[in-house]
Amino acid sequence: MSAKHERDEPAASSDDEGPMPMPMPAPPAKKKARKLPFEAAYLENLPSAAMYERSFMHRATVSHVLVAPETQFVITASADGHVKFWKKMAKGIEFVKHYKAHLKEVHGLAASADGLRLCSTSADRSIKFYDVLAFDMVNMLSVAYTPAECCWASAKGAIEPKVVVADQNSPALRIYTAESAANEPMHTISKLHAAPVTAVAYNPVANCVISADQKGIIEYWDADTYKFPAKERGVATFKFKGETDLFELAKCKTHATAIDVSTDGKSFVVSAKDKQIRVFRFATGKMRRKYDESLSVFEDAQADDALHLDALDFGRRAAVERELLGSDVVSNCVFDESGHFLLYATLAGIKVLNIETNKVVKVLGKVESSDRFLRLSLFQGKPKVNTQFEKHLKAASGLKHEAEVMSDAANERDTIDPTLFCTSFKRNRFFLFSSREPEEDEGEEGSAGTGRDVFNEKPTLEESQVATESSAAKVLGETAVMHTTMGDITLKLFGKECPKAVENFCTHARNGYYDNLIFHRVIKNFMVQTGDPLGDGTGGESIWGGEFEDEFHRSLRHDRPFTLSMANAGPGTNGSQFFITTVPTPWLDNKHTVFGRVEHGKDTVSSLENARVDKSDKPLKDIKIINIDIF
Repeated sequence: MSAKHERDEPAASSDDEGPMPMPMPAPPAKKKARKLPFEAAYLENLPSAAMYERSFMHRATVSHVLVAPETQFVITASADGHVKFWKKMAKGIEFVKHYKAHLKEVHGLAASADGLRLCSTSADRSIKFYDVLAFDMVNMLSVAYTPAECCWASAKGAIEPKVVVADQNSPALRIYTAESAANEPMHTISKLHAAPVTAVAYNPVANCVISADQKGIIEYWDADTYKFPAKERGVATFKFKGETDLFELAKCKTHATAIDVSTDGKSFVVSAKDKQIRVFRFATGKMRRKYDESLSVFEDAQADDALHLDALDFGRRAAVERELLGSDVVSNCVFDESGHFLLYATLAGIKVLNIETNKVVKVLGKVESSDRFLRLSLFQGKPKVNTQFEKHLKAASGLKHEAEVMSDAANERDTIDPTLFCTSFKRNRFFLFSSREPEEDEGEEGSAGTGRDVFNEKPTLEESQVATESSAAKVLGETAVMHTTMGDITLKLFGKECPKAVENFCTHARNGYYDNLIFHRVIKNFMVQTGDPLGDGTGGESIWGGEFEDEFHRSLRHDRPFTLSMANAGPGTNGSQFFITTVPTPWLDNKHTVFGRVEHGKDTVSSLENARVDKSDKPLKDIKIINIDIF
């Protein structure tokens, strides 16, 4: 007879039946977060303010801005072909010269490596050269093609500096010298690209030019031989482009819009039409980093509390971004002087990115929701300022004594002032981000502007009208908050329909005319009335003295409770008194001017309406207006 074998408990021997579980893998070693040594020191030499400090005007949309290295001049260009020179001072910039350089929009603007020369190209088929220190135009060429992007391709101190000019409609690249009077180029590169070149940049360390075309092809070529850099030079370690990532843009069916090279020449960054930022190592051609700044990324980020924007604000920014995608407007990236940080404009502001740790360290201009920043140019280091010139400017302002001017100049001489200059989509201004936040009252007596937006150009008729309307809106106000001893009442004002009544009310409120006045007449199921300095319904006058006329509007009726209306003693007798209805009162239409309605605080009005009153409808216990705030 066979017996069934049963196990009462698991055996621990190696003779156990069945497979053994797979041993647990060793936990992966945690990667240490990469750190950049001396990061804080690098960040001190970058702008840090959340808001732009100043902005200056052109007459048309500002299309280009750049800082000339060494000489520390700032050059801006606009869609009407005008070019302006500005000098970097110890604090901010000063205007130097204005050129009506071209008849049409500027396509390219470039400064030489030593900052001594400037080149501009335009849709009017002209190329112009400038001496930066003398801020003088030294040469101009008329060409038979439409020049596009341009770039200086000579090292500092070159006897005959060369400039590369792209053709908007052909793959050709033409090389000119600033001093040549001939309209013909000294050399033409016609077979390097198969499509028009959209971006070009010079690497002074390697003495090479990087160019990219509409098909997404990126090429290197020697600035002297106009061919691929020779192997013995050792600047490029690859032999075939298949060994590199230089076909990345072509694979993604996009093209470069701008290229910037780091100061040490080891890296370059490509801004592309697909809103991807790609960082390459120059020697190997390998892609080092890739950042997606497309609209879809920001739409996904709305779910993140840290990156979340107000829904209305994000909707407006997204609409601008879609419009930007359909335009030919160019946005670029810039390296800082250390080569460790990358600055570029996005929908949410200007990002400062540490490419070593792969982290965004700050965002400039995130709160500037009305501006979509585009082109950037960065100034770092100590401003080289002509102290006599600066003292003259400060003394001429008449705001400081000579001793103060001398003291200021000594203090500012060794001060660094990192400043980021940037353009904005469809704006005729360029903006300065520094380490200083804008002050509340920056307008100075005798200055050309008020606040941080300097009006250095005469405004157009349209701008004058907008300014007039906005100033009128500021006088009239759109909302009033009436603080009473029973609570707050928020009123929406109809300044467009009843400008005189609203102006009268707002001015009285701002001047404190209504402060501590009582509600002298309260009738249940009708209205509450105030605004009489005498407190008996017989006093008060308008801001103009006496009375003013009625303003009846067909869309503003006493057809609902909580309507704000002017009290009067007959036609055209409006003064300072007003009332708030508590029921519909259609019999008052065309007799009293309706100039507002209660938005919040209806319970306060209802409580006020139910106050105990005497035979003359005056509350037994005084109910007062503490004050009225206008917004």
